[in-house]
Amino acid sequence: MSLRQLDYFVTAAEAGTMTGAAQLLYVSQSAVSAGIGELEHQLGVQLLIRAKAKGLTLTAAGRLFLPEARALLARSEELRSGMREVGQTAAGRLVVGCFTTLAPFLLPRLLEEFPAACPDVTLDFLEGSLDELQRLLREGRCELALLYGVDTEPGIVFDRLYSTVPHVLLPREHPLAERDGIRLADLADHEMIMLDVPPSRRYFSEVMADAGLRPVVRHRTESFELVRSLVARGAGYSLLIQRPALDISYEGRAVRIRPIADEIAPLPVGLARLSGTLPTRRAAAFASFCRTVLAGRSGTGSAGGPDAGEPRGSCRKAASLASATGACWANA
Repeated sequence: MSLRQLDYFVTAAEAGTMTGAAQLLYVSQSAVSAGIGELEHQLGVQLLIRAKAKGLTLTAAGRLFLPEARALLARSEELRSGMREVGQTAAGRLVVGCFTTLAPFLLPRLLEEFPAACPDVTLDFLEGSLDELQRLLREGRCELALLYGVDTEPGIVFDRLYSTVPHVLLPREHPLAERDGIRLADLADHEMIMLDVPPSRRYFSEVMADAGLRPVVRHRTESFELVRSLVARGAGYSLLIQRPALDISYEGRAVRIRPIADEIAPLPVGLARLSGTLPTRRAAAFASFCRTVLAGRSGTGSAGGPDAGEPRGSCRKAASLASATGACWANA
């Protein structure tokens, strides 16, 4: 039983004819007739008597059902209005997904500072791989996701916040460790520790392939910190995007960070959302906040950008723009 069927029945009962109901609803007469017929079939009773000369007459079951149908329609409109109001208020619970290797570098600051900017919003998060985050967006388990702008699926819209480039991670005693910049060709004869998390794996492989190299991978791991620990132990070099504030592994061993001398296309980091959906004001406020505090970030372990200087005002300002930005988001 659908709300459309209920609407057809109530309108027909009030109009007195199928034709009159069709005109009021801006649909065809056959659509109204078919909808009411399906409703009667689902309920197992006849609601209306059709007579060409007299139009429509309510049966006994129809008279009993009409006020209930009106109440259901009124309740649905009340629910719709209530949800509209909730969706247009920068308040409530907002769940944001975050790519697993980005999470330690982005989430702590956002979790601490966004509630000060928008105190009526409860911010929560889910971590995952690229595939997992896109699935969570499709399932509605998170409204936004922080991830790399690589391999996004159809129906997922990506809005760039900043871009970054990878660096070379070396053991302290590595023969290339003292160079100011390292060309990828210089790594051809050295073994690599691969961060084996999509899309990082494909991205790093393509970076090497563009330089005409096929890396000699000694170990693969999904753990960012295990990569750093293995490099610190001298097991090989690695390419990474994010850089912790301290250049030491969990074991306290030093690693060396060196820029790549080759020209490499920057890797975008941003917010992903489901295409065609209207964002809530709390989501629009969070997106605006991210654009402010993450501006100028380059993956070096420092968030960059200004602090949240006017917490409440910034949230109100972002929320007031949600209607405009929401239209853009929904149509993207």
